[in-house]
Amino acid sequence: MPKPESTVSSIDDSVLEDSNDLQFKNRLDLTALQSSVEKIRQEVGKVIVGQKDMVDMLIASLLAKGHSLIEGVPGVAKTITAKLLAKSFSVGFSRIQFTPDLMPSDILGTSVFNLKDSEFEFKKGPIFSNMILIDEINRAPAKTQAALFEVMEEQQITIDGNKYKLDAPFMVLATQNPIEQEGTYRLPEAQLDRFLFKIDVDYPNLDEEIEILSREHQLRDTEKTDTISSFLTTKQITEYQHVVTQILVEEHLLKYIAELIVATRNNRFLYLGASPRASIAILKSSKAFAAMSGRDFVTPEDIKRAAIPVLHHRVIVTPEREMEGVSSKQIIKQIIETVEIPR
Repeated sequence: MPKPESTVSSIDDSVLEDSNDLQFKNRLDLTALQSSVEKIRQEVGKVIVGQKDMVDMLIASLLAKGHSLIEGVPGVAKTITAKLLAKSFSVGFSRIQFTPDLMPSDILGTSVFNLKDSEFEFKKGPIFSNMILIDEINRAPAKTQAALFEVMEEQQITIDGNKYKLDAPFMVLATQNPIEQEGTYRLPEAQLDRFLFKIDVDYPNLDEEIEILSREHQLRDTEKTDTISSFLTTKQITEYQHVVTQILVEEHLLKYIAELIVATRNNRFLYLGASPRASIAILKSSKAFAAMSGRDFVTPEDIKRAAIPVLHHRVIVTPEREMEGVSSKQIIKQIIETVEIPR
């Protein structure tokens, strides 16, 4: 009786050799996006020492069409980083210094009577730009903060019954000091919820502090922003934002995001849990992180990376736990560790 042929022997050896070199290609071409992200990091890195997480968060916020609130003590490069980021883009930039006497019309604009035409003419305020830096956002009173509600959510303003659309891309970067409370107005939850990320900026370590001093000494009379070149246009930014929306997210990862959000609502240490806007924010920002990593699909790590900056300003710790020194970040980290990661 003839010996049966082995199944393995019927397979071409060249196929087995080629299988070791298999490379899976993305559905989307993310080469240009990745190159631009790296270029932004390099441009900002010419001046800013460290703070890589903050820079990455700001880039992700832009790609996800979101806004960012940067919190840190004075002198940790909050404002200069936002200015450098804006300078690396060939887009419109406005800086608004919030003060207690600032009025909504100082931001949005106002109608002025034109004697020549005998009619009112709308004069646009500084909010009509692509990238807006709001310095010390918690120094303005509630009515001025409320002027940002519509424009941050809908990218339009309504004045005297007329709607004015803002040009894309549109991004608000706001800074605030967590220590000084005199002469400040705490941002309400509805205002905080408009920000995709809340980015906490820490002090530099010893090596970074030495590098900061060394660079400052070498600058002499040169302005810090003079070394930054503008290279990214509004058209490129809007194209990248469109690409990010097409990043693939599996059904089990959507469920994972939902489970994280629901866990904040059922946590006994939290007085207020996250809303559906928070889950959408995690979805959008995880897509941005995936694209920045050169992937056209989201992984659980992208979601975990987005969870803390998206959630920790949207939840409220119970008074008892707050008195014990428990922070929202600690609770969110615990929730992330508790919720099972999908496989």
